[in-house]
Amino acid sequence: MTNTSLIGIATILIVFAGPLALGLAGRLGARRDSVGADRATAWDWKFTITSALLYVLAFNLTFLIQELALVVPKALTPGLRPTLFHNNHLWDGDSPLAALFQGTGALATLLTGAACALLLRRGAGKSAAIRLFLFWMAYSGVFMALPQVVIGAVSDKSDVGMAMDYFQLGSTSKTIAALVALACIPLAAIGLGKLLLAEVASRGQIGHGKGRSRLVFISATLPGMLALPVITLFRVPRELIEVLAVPLVVTVVGLAWIQAWSWRARVHATREDNAAGTIARPLGAVLCLLLIFQIVLRPGVHFY
Repeated sequence: MTNTSLIGIATILIVFAGPLALGLAGRLGARRDSVGADRATAWDWKFTITSALLYVLAFNLTFLIQELALVVPKALTPGLRPTLFHNNHLWDGDSPLAALFQGTGALATLLTGAACALLLRRGAGKSAAIRLFLFWMAYSGVFMALPQVVIGAVSDKSDVGMAMDYFQLGSTSKTIAALVALACIPLAAIGLGKLLLAEVASRGQIGHGKGRSRLVFISATLPGMLALPVITLFRVPRELIEVLAVPLVVTVVGLAWIQAWSWRARVHATREDNAAGTIARPLGAVLCLLLIFQIVLRPGVHFY
């Protein structure tokens, strides 16, 4: 079996088969909810829409952090003249360090996600909306970074793949890196799922698997799906695969595990105030960021 085949099989098992099996096992193993418990988690479309808008904001801010982390080191390197766009970056000139700096984007998003998760765990944020935004920043940072390691192990032309080649990593080292990143996906999802449920648990019934699953669905999974069409507005125009692939991978890979794990979660509420606040503020922030992406970044910002 080739290393590429091994990575492919591991990806299928962890990205698809793993959450599917866990979700089915949780559904079959969870005790049957009563009608009252089922109805305790009320549908709150204001909360769901707010969460979706906060995810749109967090995803695109994280993407911007990634691109800035790719561009700024190049701008500081003699011989490189980078340009930042709304959905990628390019550079003129040549330097052996260019390949190395293709890995700084994924590193920046991972560190951003870890920092936001730590802040959320320590109780940062005076309002439910801010705490939910920190969750989505943590989520976007982690799951924008981990898949890039897997892709980099099989594609020399990808960002992380170029950085791996700079360090002259062999096939075995790349495979190990990819398998470690894949193993981190369910661990990160469960950790973030605990943070999410701890924040929103008082909104509904979490004593039963069905109640927890429904709460995660209306708090994160459904908002993530609703956010996808809006996220694409930040990335057009470009090839369809470039517009859709990154948001789809980031959204599905993590949320599938969080949703599947929710059936077996053991989490207690840590907050009583779960009011999402007004939709106007996150909507306004999303529109302002969209204007920056499409008016300022789309023509290209030169860093030289």
